[in-house]
Amino acid sequence: MSVFAFTFARGGSKGLPGKNIKELGGIPLIAHSLLLARRMPGIDGVFVSTDCDEIARVAREQGAEVIMRPAELATDNAPEWLAWQHAIRHVQDSGRSFDVFLSLPSTSPLRSEVDVDACIGSLDADTDVVITVTPASRNPYFNMVVRDAEGGSRIVLGEGNTARRQEAPEVFDITTVAYVARPWFILNHKKLFDGRVKSVVVPKERAVDIDDAVDFQLAEILYQNANDSAR
Repeated sequence: MSVFAFTFARGGSKGLPGKNIKELGGIPLIAHSLLLARRMPGIDGVFVSTDCDEIARVAREQGAEVIMRPAELATDNAPEWLAWQHAIRHVQDSGRSFDVFLSLPSTSPLRSEVDVDACIGSLDADTDVVITVTPASRNPYFNMVVRDAEGGSRIVLGEGNTARRQEAPEVFDITTVAYVARPWFILNHKKLFDGRVKSVVVPKERAVDIDDAVDFQLAEILYQNANDSAR
């Protein structure tokens, strides 16, 4: 079973400009995903899809093969699913086939090989897509509300009669640690939840998703803590 790893990194980032090549622990953010992929023996190819020449340069320095993404697939409104399809077709058109598509977003640099292995191992015959999740800090059955124009508020789900958090159904946040799927599923469907989805739980300290400066500062603290603990 051949596994190809992909990282999708646009040049335009409004929440944290230049985040994909901003250094975390002395190396560009995107390099954390690429280095992990390259040291895992079960991964047979490492690719970066980008519209940015500077990201492409860093990716090549890290030993990844670059797929230049068309401008129309790199806008704020372009679904990343379309970039997934473009990357798969690019690889297949070059004469290479593979069994498992693995996306390792650059925005989750704290993932471990254990997390990625668990995702790949969870892609069984009854599953189309594997995602990662982490326990949610808020619960729509208990302490999340919607508001109207006058400030009137009501619980998102249920009747609002859950007195304690422990009584509410357990919910999870989707993380960007890893996505695993079969290439044919991505090419023949329009979105992730069109199929049978399984999830792998990842601890919060490895599930930080960097979108803005505050997320990056948190990642720096957790990254340093992890390195200190490893010494």
